[in-house]
Amino acid sequence: MERALLEQAIYNNAVWCDTVCRAHGRPGTFYEEIWINRNPTPRSYPNAVTLTQQTDQKARIQELIGAGLAGDWGIKDSFCSLALASLGFRVLFEAEWICRTASLPRPEGDVAGMLWVRVDAPADLAAWESAWSGQSPGDSHADSDQVFLASLLAEHDVAILAGCRGEHIIAGGIANRTADVVGLSNVFVPHSDGERLLAGCLAAAIDVFPSLPIVGYEGGRPLAAMRALGFDILGPLRVWVKQGPTTAARPPRRSMS
Repeated sequence: MERALLEQAIYNNAVWCDTVCRAHGRPGTFYEEIWINRNPTPRSYPNAVTLTQQTDQKARIQELIGAGLAGDWGIKDSFCSLALASLGFRVLFEAEWICRTASLPRPEGDVAGMLWVRVDAPADLAAWESAWSGQSPGDSHADSDQVFLASLLAEHDVAILAGCRGEHIIAGGIANRTADVVGLSNVFVPHSDGERLLAGCLAAAIDVFPSLPIVGYEGGRPLAAMRALGFDILGPLRVWVKQGPTTAARPPRRSMS
């Protein structure tokens, strides 16, 4: 059962990566053992997610190296099973796949003055991304380098969740459904009331997609916070990055999606 949930969590994440790339007009390709994208991907998003522990994935990775991708680009080693240092990669971070079973009760995450909503308008999505990235609305970088495009709002299996206090978005996350699980990613909460706001984000995801396990990955303090909310560890993952042939800026975040 745990192995099946691990594989579903990995596939869910690969589908989400592909969904974001597809919104930019640059979808990737799914193979049995790996998802790859031979095109530049939005910031924070990898060019490959391994789907199995097969050892023949390096041929696909060599294809990506041969594509001459600019700037830093990443590979999500979903089982911590690849040795890529000899190919010029370095480890960006390690984390754990996690799952919260559907049998657990909905968490209590109410915070006075806070309302959780599903973003459904392009202007609100732009404001959500500004809050997610820590930028002010209208910042020229935020406008020109937008990751989450308005076409995502039409995706039935994607819910962009905003925790609002008045007219201001102060917390958020994204839920995406695939088959029998819901992925929770791109979560951000302030330090003040952070634990309750994290619980509120999780509760909002459950409200949109009820009666399904919630999966994702975390490391460090965020992992401990998720464990406190009932998440179990499914297995380790590692993200590798490689510097492309040019210095075009596409810096990966610590939390590559």
